Amino acid sequence: MTDLTSILPTLVEQTGIMLGIVALSLAFGGIGGLVIGTGLYVTRRGGILQQGAVWWVLNVLVNTVRPIPFIILLAAVQPLGRIVVGTGIGTEYAIFAISLAATFGIARIVEQNLVSIPTGVIEAARATGASPWRIIRTVILPEALGPLVLGFTFAVIAIVDMSAVAGLVGGEGLGNWAVTYGYRQFDEVVTWSALIVVVIVVQLIQALGNWLARRIMRR
Repeated sequence: MTDLTSILPTLVEQTGIMLGIVALSLAFGGIGGLVIGTGLYVTRRGGILQQGAVWWVLNVLVNTVRPIPFIILLAAVQPLGRIVVGTGIGTEYAIFAISLAATFGIARIVEQNLVSIPTGVIEAARATGASPWRIIRTVILPEALGPLVLGFTFAVIAIVDMSAVAGLVGGEGLGNWAVTYGYRQFDEVVTWSALIVVVIVVQLIQALGNWLARRIMRR
């Protein structure tokens, strides 16, 4: 069985890689999800940019992609990955696939949080003559910021989970390391070390998200 001190440098390195994958995937998926989720909200019936056809397309797209198990999506979008990032394996492809999955998951989270905004707030902004784009920037998104932070915190934890599965296509990080050098080589030290680090990372992310959301909601 492996000595913990001997794997510590590798453990730190793979943790850093995992955090890098999570950060990049959140950046790409978060931006895409925020745009699509906001689009769903403002184009729905009664929205400030009501447009039934656009809402229908976005809604069908989210409902189609979001329920697909990530392990299946990872295999299914390889041809698209080769076009976009030039490869269907490795860490770059893993980031692409995770970002794609996160985009549609976050989109629904964003929409659900925006729906909770009191309609009176938006009507008051409309009464002042503010344009729809100004209302989105200065009223809708700021009003939902606290709940959105909690929603994005949930999404980050889901991305951590997906980063482990991405090891199946050669993506680096704790997931791939734990499976390759822990599970397949029957090394419990490697497996449990990776597990403990993931639990600690998730706890820290959740604590940070809760703290930030509370700060925002008190204002």
